[in-house]
This record gives sequence, C-alpha cells and structure tokens, in this order.
Amino acid sequence: AAARGAGIVVMIARGGTTIATAEETLALMLALARHVPQAHLSMRDGKWDRKSYMGVELRGKTLGVVGFGRIGRAVAKRALAFEMQVIAYDPYISPDIAADLGVELVGLEDIYRRSDFITLHALLTDETRQMIRAENIAKMKAGVRIVNAARGALVNETDLAEAIKSGQVAGAALDVYAQEPPPPDHPLIGLSGVVHTPHLAASTQEAQVAVAVEAAHLIRDGLLKGQWRNVVNPDVVR
Repeated sequence: AAARGAGIVVMIARGGTTIATAEETLALMLALARHVPQAHLSMRDGKWDRKSYMGVELRGKTLGVVGFGRIGRAVAKRALAFEMQVIAYDPYISPDIAADLGVELVGLEDIYRRSDFITLHALLTDETRQMIRAENIAKMKAGVRIVNAARGALVNETDLAEAIKSGQVAGAALDVYAQEPPPPDHPLIGLSGVVHTPHLAASTQEAQVAVAVEAAHLIRDGLLKGQWRNVVNPDVVR
C-alpha cells in the first residue's frame, strides 16, 4: 500500500528459487523418511543405534502435492524419479498440465485420504490458511508424513504437534513457521519425529544469483520495453 501511494512499481522475482525450493523439499522428505538428523545426532553422541531409526522408502508411496505451480511441478518431477505415485491438488491448473507430467490431479479430500506424504506448495489465502489442522488431519492416513517448505501459516502447528504425539502423523519436516524465528516454546521444535530447517529453501548460491538476474531483467524490461511482469500493484503501471 505504501508503494502504491508513492507510485512505486513492485515486482516479484518468481522463478529464481524454484529448483532450490524443490530440492530442499526432497531433502526434507528423505531426511524425514530415514531419520537422518536424529541418527546423525545419535552418532555424534557416541552411539551406534540402528534399531531406533527404522525408516520407510519413498518408492511406491503416494505423494500428495498441494499447489501445482512452478515449485509443485518441480517437486513432482523429482518424486517421480524416486518411483513415487504423485497426485496433486490445484484448482487453477488444467488436468492436462498434470497429465503431461504423469501426475493425477485430484480434489483436496483425495489428497488427505490417499497420501503417504503430503507436501505443501500453496499460496497463503483465506482458504489455505491452517489447512493442516485437526479436522483435516483426521481425514488422513494413519502414519502420514507432512512436509512444508512453503508458508508456515498453512499449518496449525499445535494441531500438528498433537497429531504427531498421538501417532496419527508419523512425522513432519518443516522449513517455515507461522512466526519466524519461532518462539522458544514452539510446539513442534524438539518433538521426536520432526525435522527442522530455518527457512533455507532459497538459500543456495545458484538461487541467489538467479533471483538477482531475474530482478534485473524485470526492471530492464519494464523501463526500456514497457513490459511490466510479475507486478503486484498493477494500478501503478496503468
């Protein structure tokens, strides 16, 4: 609103972090499936504990992708390489786009009911805010695993913590939080079965360069060609 009032065009460099975020999502999923951080800490403490960290394979599991934009599609491609079955929910995407990738586009209820892993890549809207909450978790398979490298407010963190304690959710891997940095009494931090990273999805050398180059191209094309793209306050341009 302040930029609009001052006549300043605001643009988003959308594409530069796609691969970094997709790779972070797969890293979180693998770490969650195989208890990598917990096993590392155990060995650092001088232990050789193989029995406590029995994992699961990605192959043959159903991955539910919520939000099938650039990042959701990039995650799906990589998950298919692990021989996962991928289903996706996105009301704004054509089924043909999903089908071309070998992905089934389904309703949100099917995502909850069928998925062994759920990964979130949705925009934060009134509809999606706290979509991972008690009433929807109850619709999921027992032992589902949830990954969030999108927006922390997509998850009701207290409800998710309770579901992990009860065993309804086998574990979660989180890169984002409703409040960042999260408070010391955050219900998920320190909870067994949860993998955490401090909002690292875009934190690669390549992504930072890509975002800078994309931003430069956006500004160049707007100023020199009148081609304004990814503008969040189009009234200023008009």
